[in-house]
Amino acid sequence: MNTLGNAKVNSRGFTLIEVIFSTVILSIGLLALLALFGRAVAVTQFAQEDQIAKQKAREALEGVYSARNDASLTFDSIQNISNGGVFKDGFQPLYLPGANGIVGTGQDTSTLDRTILPGPDGVLNTGDDKVIPLKNLARQILIEPVSNPDGSINPDLRKVTVTVRVTSPGRGARDYTVRGFISRYR
Repeated sequence: MNTLGNAKVNSRGFTLIEVIFSTVILSIGLLALLALFGRAVAVTQFAQEDQIAKQKAREALEGVYSARNDASLTFDSIQNISNGGVFKDGFQPLYLPGANGIVGTGQDTSTLDRTILPGPDGVLNTGDDKVIPLKNLARQILIEPVSNPDGSINPDLRKVTVTVRVTSPGRGARDYTVRGFISRYR
């Protein structure tokens, strides 16, 4: 029986120590969740950069094939400048192609390539689109001779290696490479 007299009331609540302890545990959990969210945002950004780099490498390789196929370039000119061709040596910024329409040559413009994303209206090719210059990407188009089984150079075949390097703060440089072979014959 509970009476208000000398009898003890059997009710128990949380002590201040228990409340502080549970608040600390809850705070640690929320901070960990917040850090996980921040990491997810960063990984999403890196994934977008990586996808763009892979696509730009494939586009450059396809550009070499197209230039040979439509006779924009002769087979002899499909080499690096150091070997008498038209493709720049080493890593270069991703500039838009020049008059010849082929990236990585001496005719490239001085305008950086870019990615265009839809703006707030969600529709691409409207006035509110977001243009992102690809200033953290560099491309190398390396064209090498191919050896025959006897060790001689095959005059009708070349190896084309396109590498796109992405440099991101906090993640460093990453290279994405595609390779192919191009022959004198279409």
